[in-house]
Amino acid sequence: MRTVLRCLACFCVVVACVSTSAAPPNVLVILTDDQGWGDLSFNGNTNLATPNIDALAKAGASFDRFFVQPVCSPTRAEFLTGRYHPRGGVWDVSTGGERLNLDERTIADVFRGAGYATGCFGKWHNGTQYPFHPRGRGFDEYYGFTSGHWGDYFSPPLDHNGKMVTGNGFIVDDLTDRAIAFIGENAAKKRPFLCYLPIPTPHTPAQVPDAFFKKFDGAELKLRGPRTENVAKTRAVLAMCENIDHNVGRVLAKLDALKIAGETIVVYFHDNGPNGPRWNGGMRGVKGSTEEGGVRSPLFIRWPGHVRPGSRIAPIAGAIDLLPTLADLAGIPLAGGKARDGVSLGPLLAAGDPTAAVMSGKAWPDRVIVNHWNGKVSARSQTHRLDATGKLYDMVADPGQTTDVAAKEPAVAARLTAAVDAYRRDVLGALKRGGQDDRPLPVGHAAFPVTQLPARDGVGHGGVRRSASAPNCSFFTNFGGGKDDRITWDVEVATAGKYQAVVYYTCPAADVGATVELSVGPAVVRTKVAEAHDPPLRGQENDRFKRESESYVKDFKPLAVGTLELKAGRATVTLRGVDVPGKSVMDVRMVTLTLVP
Repeated sequence: MRTVLRCLACFCVVVACVSTSAAPPNVLVILTDDQGWGDLSFNGNTNLATPNIDALAKAGASFDRFFVQPVCSPTRAEFLTGRYHPRGGVWDVSTGGERLNLDERTIADVFRGAGYATGCFGKWHNGTQYPFHPRGRGFDEYYGFTSGHWGDYFSPPLDHNGKMVTGNGFIVDDLTDRAIAFIGENAAKKRPFLCYLPIPTPHTPAQVPDAFFKKFDGAELKLRGPRTENVAKTRAVLAMCENIDHNVGRVLAKLDALKIAGETIVVYFHDNGPNGPRWNGGMRGVKGSTEEGGVRSPLFIRWPGHVRPGSRIAPIAGAIDLLPTLADLAGIPLAGGKARDGVSLGPLLAAGDPTAAVMSGKAWPDRVIVNHWNGKVSARSQTHRLDATGKLYDMVADPGQTTDVAAKEPAVAARLTAAVDAYRRDVLGALKRGGQDDRPLPVGHAAFPVTQLPARDGVGHGGVRRSASAPNCSFFTNFGGGKDDRITWDVEVATAGKYQAVVYYTCPAADVGATVELSVGPAVVRTKVAEAHDPPLRGQENDRFKRESESYVKDFKPLAVGTLELKAGRATVTLRGVDVPGKSVMDVRMVTLTLVP
C-alpha cells in the first residue's frame, strides 16, 4: 500500500510505505523539555550516562539532523499538527499566545478517529481552557499541567481531565507511572493506543531526587560549554537527564513485560536546544536561538521488524514531519483538512542504512526547513543554513557556523533567502504581532463545565504585580484597594446560565476583612475575605541552584465568591477589592467559573 504526500517546503511529491498488517501499531511519543542535542551519552556527552535512551536509538533509526523550533510551545504545535506553528496561531509561550487554534486537527484527533485510545501525560503548553485543553484536542485521558513551566516538581498541583489534583512525588516519575498505567490498560483491552509523554524536565526549576543528584553534586565536568556556562545549573540538568533516562527505561520495560514492544512505534525527541550554555557538540546557539544549536534535536524511532536497528538517517527532517510519518506508518489516511508542511519519513525509515549515507542526495529531495522565533527566521537545507541576519554557513564544512559564505555561494544564499521570504509572506503574514491576541478565553462548555482562569492568562492593573517575571506559574500580588487595582481576563461565554465563581487566594491575618468583587460583564457578586490563609512560599527547598525566572509557589485556598447569571458572548472578568482595611486584598492564583447544570 502506498500513500502520496506533498512537501510544501520543497514542492515535491514523495511516496511513503505504510503498515499493511491487520493489527495497527501502538505509538509512544516521548518529548523532553529544554534538553539539548548534546545532553545524551549517545551523542558523545561523557558527563552523563543515558543507557536506556542510547539503547532505544541503537535499536531503531536515529536522524542526524532533525530540527524543532527554538522554544517549547511552537515545537509542540508543529508535532501536533504537522504544520508550521504560526499557521496554528502559536506566537508566544504564555498569556494566551501559546494556544493552538481550534480549527487545527491534531495527531490525537487523527489517531482517535482511527479507533486508537489517546492519552497525554505531562506538559501540554498549547492552551488551558477547553476546548484548547488536551481533552478538547483529541486526547481521551490527560494528566499533567497545561502551562509552559511549573514552580515545583515534587507533589505539585496538577490537572487530571480538567480537575485539580495533587501529584504523587517527583513529577517525572509520577507522569511515567500514569503513562505506564494507560499503556497497560489498553494493552489488556487489545486496543491500539497513542501515548504522548511530554516530560517537563530538564526545564527549570532545577529539581531532581537525591538519588540522581548525588552523582553530580560538586562533580568536575569532563566536557565544558562556553565560558558563560553555569556549572551548577549544568550539574542539575545532567542529573535531571539521567532521571529522564531512568523513566524512559521504565516505559520501555513495560512494553517488554506486556510483550507489545514489537507492536509499538516509539519516538523520542526534544522540544528545543539546551536551556543555557553547556556542551552541545560545538554548535552555535541555545534555547531561544534559531542557530543550529538552538533547534537541533535528536530523533529516534524504533519499531522492531519494520525499522532496521542501527539506521542512521542523513536527510534533514523536522517536527512538522512527525504527524504525517506516524499516520503513514500506522496506515491512517490523512486525506482532507489543512495542507501540512511536513512529509512522511516512511521511505527513509524503510531504506535505513547504518552507513548514514542512504538517500542523502538523488533519491530524496533537498528540502528547506524553516526555524522561527520572535521575528527571527532561519532556513536550513541539507548542507547550508541561512541565519536570521542573512549570513550563510556551509554546515558540512563549518558546523560551528564561523564563516559566512554568502558571497562565495550566491545561488545557495538566494535559494534560502527566497524560502525565508516565502515563510514571512505565507506563514507569518496573517499572524498577530506585537503582543496582541484577540482570541478570548473560552468559558462554559457543557462538556467541560469547570473553566480555570489562571493568573498567567490575566492582566494586572494599577499596582497589581506578578510574583515573577515569567507569567506561566505566577500569581498576582500587591493587589491593594487603589482605584485602578484590578485583575482582568478577556473571555467568551459559550453557554448562558448560572456559574459558580471561586477565587484561589492567600491573605495574611493583618489584611483579613476586604470585600472582593467579581464581575463578568454586567453580572456582579461580592464576598468578604473572612479567613486568613498565609502559607509560606515553597520550592526553594528542592532547588539544586538558585532559580532564574520561575515563581516560587504556595498553597492557595478556594474562596467561594457567589453565583452569577451569565449571557453567552464576549465579556471581561474583573476582580477588584472593595472596602480594603489592610495593605492588600489578597494574592490570587486563579479564578474558576463552573457552569451549574
